[in-house]
Amino acid sequence: MVDIKGILATAIDNKASDVHVNVGMPPVLRKNTELFDLDLPPVTSEEAEEMVLAMVGPERFKVFQENRDLDFSTSIDSGDRFRVNAHYQRETVAVSFRVIPNLVFSLDDLHLPPIARELTDLPRGLVLVTGHTGSGKSTTLAAMVGVINDKYRKRIITIEDPVEYVIENRNSMIEQREIGSDCPRFESGLRHALRQDPDIIMVGEMRDLETTSFTITAAETGHLVFSTLHTINAAQTIERIIDIYPAAQQNQVRAMLANTLQAVISQTLFRRIDEPGMVPCVEILLCTSAVRNCIRENRIYEIPNIIETSRRLGMQTLDNSIHDMYSKGYVDREEAIMRSSNPGKMEKLLAPANEFEVVQSVETDN
Repeated sequence: MVDIKGILATAIDNKASDVHVNVGMPPVLRKNTELFDLDLPPVTSEEAEEMVLAMVGPERFKVFQENRDLDFSTSIDSGDRFRVNAHYQRETVAVSFRVIPNLVFSLDDLHLPPIARELTDLPRGLVLVTGHTGSGKSTTLAAMVGVINDKYRKRIITIEDPVEYVIENRNSMIEQREIGSDCPRFESGLRHALRQDPDIIMVGEMRDLETTSFTITAAETGHLVFSTLHTINAAQTIERIIDIYPAAQQNQVRAMLANTLQAVISQTLFRRIDEPGMVPCVEILLCTSAVRNCIRENRIYEIPNIIETSRRLGMQTLDNSIHDMYSKGYVDREEAIMRSSNPGKMEKLLAPANEFEVVQSVETDN
C-alpha cells in the first residue's frame, strides 16, 4: 500500500506546493512551478483507490465513484493540511494534493498593495479575488480575513470547498463550513448563512448560477462578502458574472452588480528571482461612479482605460504591478515582458533603466 502520509511529509520537507498521484507513475512533487518524480515505485490502480478510500471513508467514496470527482481536505500527523481533488483519468483514480500553509500570511508578506488592506474596512458590498487555478486566491482571501480578525469584533462565516486555511478566533468570531461535511452545497450554505447573523461572508468560489446569485444577494442585503472567480482580469470578471445569467436577466444583473461590487483583485503568480518562492502581480479595480456606470450601461470595454488612468485612487493594471515587482528586483525581466498584457510596451518600459545601468557601468569602468 502507498504510504501517502509519508509522501505528503516529504512534500512538506521539500517545500513543495503540490503532490500528484497517477496510476502507472511514481508520485510527483511540484516545487517552484517545476515537477519532480519521487524515488518510489509506480502507483497501481488498487493503491490509488485504497488511498482515496482511506482518506474519505466508504460513504464519501461511493459519492466519488458516482460523481467521478471529489474535493476534500486531509492532514498528516505534523498538523500540515492539504486540499485534495480525487478524480478519474483513463478509467483510473488520480489524486492531486495542494499544500495549505499552516500560517495565514499577512498582506505585507504577500507584497499586496496597500489598497488591499483598505478593502477590509468596507462595511458592505462584494470584493472579488480572481485568477487562474493556483494563483493564490485563497491565500489572499485568508490574509484579508486575518486583517479583519485582528482589527474588528465581527462574526465571519466562510463557506469553502474544502476549508483551506484554518483561521483561529482572535477579535472576531469565525465559523468555517466545508462543503460535503458541514453543508451539502455552496447555495445551501449561503442560503442558511444569511440566517446565522453574519457580518462578513467568505464564499470559496462563485462557480455557477445559484452560487453567484446567492453571493450577490448576500452583498445586496448589507453584508461584506468576499469570493473568488477563475478569471484573469477585472473586465473579464464582470463579463463572466453577467454571462452566467440567462439573457433576459442580464440587464437586472448589471444593475445589481453596479450597486454591490466594490473591488476586483486579479492576480498572477511570478517566480521570485531574489529568493525561493512566488510573488503575486495584481490588477486592482475599484468601483468608482465611472466604473458603476460602465457596468450598468454595458460599457465594460471602457474599464481597462479607467484602471489605467486612476492610479491615484489605488487602481493599477497588471502591467503596472509587473513593472513595480521588476523594479524591486523580485521578478525576471524576460518573464516580466513575456507575461505582460502588452509585451512590446513592457520591453520599451524596461529598456531605459537597463540602458542607464549599462551606461553607468561603462562610466564606472572607465
